[in-house]
Amino acid sequence: MVTRLYIARHGQSKWNLESRMQGMKDIELTQLGLEQAELLAKRLKGENIDCIYSSDLKRAYTTAEIISKEINAPIVKIEEFREMSFGVWEGLTAKEIEENYQELYDLWKTDPRHVLIENAETLKEVQKRMLTKTKEIVEENWGKNILIVSHGTSIKALILGLLEIDLSFYPSFRMDNASLSIIDIKENKKAVLVLYNDTCHLGERK
Repeated sequence: MVTRLYIARHGQSKWNLESRMQGMKDIELTQLGLEQAELLAKRLKGENIDCIYSSDLKRAYTTAEIISKEINAPIVKIEEFREMSFGVWEGLTAKEIEENYQELYDLWKTDPRHVLIENAETLKEVQKRMLTKTKEIVEENWGKNILIVSHGTSIKALILGLLEIDLSFYPSFRMDNASLSIIDIKENKKAVLVLYNDTCHLGERK
């Protein structure tokens, strides 16, 4: 018996559009983000998803609500599935971060394992909370199809952890808005990557 994890990133938010670091700031979806969520929901309609676990931040939870209405599956809010806390970087644009924290930002783009942002989580801490909660949910729902709706950094950290890939490879992975990834958890608890960062369902609405 296999447990299948469907892992979706939220649709475009207002700060995605402005290239601002969101972290745990509670930012709403744009009109495009709402449309992306609708298309993602339609993509998931035939997948027989049993349950949805979503970050409680608006951009993720609104995405989950749209999916829930389409596929008729219940949602549970999970605080552990929030985005990484980026501390003093939150609210800043990528350009502003580069200008004010150039050395640290360069390290974030090359080897984020060792980045310590003021008042922020580390990537390892994010991965630990994501993995711990996901494994708990898998145990509770063994053999089911589970949808997780979360955020770019958190999802990448989770997937790397499930696949036992070192966090040093984090910069080599991309995670788009309203993308879908699928991982099967085998009976021996080994994770198998089935799909990664798929956005075919979005068509031109990227």
